[in-house]
Amino acid sequence: MPTITVWNEYVHEKENDRAAELYPDGIHEHIAEILAEAGHDTHTATLQEPDHGLTEDVLEDTDVLYWWGHIAHDEVADQVAERVARHVREGMGLVVLHSGHHSKPFRKLLGMDADLTWREVGERERLHVIDPGHPIASGLPESFVVPEAEMYGEPFTVPEPDRLVFVSWFEGGEVFRSGCCYRRGKGRVFYFRPGHETYPVYHQSEVQTVLRNAAEWAAPVEGSPYPTEPRNVPDPAEDIDGYEPR
Repeated sequence: MPTITVWNEYVHEKENDRAAELYPDGIHEHIAEILAEAGHDTHTATLQEPDHGLTEDVLEDTDVLYWWGHIAHDEVADQVAERVARHVREGMGLVVLHSGHHSKPFRKLLGMDADLTWREVGERERLHVIDPGHPIASGLPESFVVPEAEMYGEPFTVPEPDRLVFVSWFEGGEVFRSGCCYRRGKGRVFYFRPGHETYPVYHQSEVQTVLRNAAEWAAPVEGSPYPTEPRNVPDPAEDIDGYEPR
C-alpha cells in the first residue's frame, strides 16, 4: 500500500468556527484517517512546521502527497515548493485538492497560473464521471451530487489534462473540469476540485472513494518513459551512408 503524507496549511480550522466544527483536528487529519482506514500508512504535515513538515527525508519516504491549501499559498517557501516538484518529477504522486490549484508546487509542475472563476453561495454541484474506465472512478455511479459547494468555473487556465475523469455542473449554470490527470517526469498528478472548508464535502462517501482511489493511481510505478540520464548510442539502428564504426 502506498505511504501517504497529507499536507494542509491548517489556517481556516483555527480561524473559522464552521471549519473547526467540521474538521476539529484539521482537514489533514480527517483525510489521513480516511486513507488509514483503507490500509495506508499515513502521516500529516502543516505549514507551521519547520520546512512546512516537508523535509527531504519526509518526501523521500512518501509515495503520494495530498495537498490542501487556500489562503496561505504565498507563505509556502519557494525552496520547499521546488523540493516537492522535484520529488514529483522523480516519481512521487501528488493529489491536489480544491484551492490547491493555486499552490506553488502545482503551478510549478503545470507551468501555468491555474486561474478560474468562482462564487461562494453554497450551491449544488453535480460531478459527472466522463471517464468511467479510469481507476480513480472505480466504484462510483455515473454522477453524484455535492449538496453545498463553492463554485469553480471555466476557463481553468491549466494545460489540457492527459485524462479528464470528472466534469462538474453547478446550480448557477457553470461547468468545470474537476478531475484532471497529468504526468510530470516519472510522477503522476491528480487535481480534484471538491473540498471547501466550510462544507462537509470530505464527509461524503463518493468523495472519500475518490480520495482512496487517487492514492492507488498516483502511487509510483516501476520504470519511466523517459531516460534518466544522457547516454551515448554508438551503433545506429539503421544503416547510415558513409558511416564507419569507430
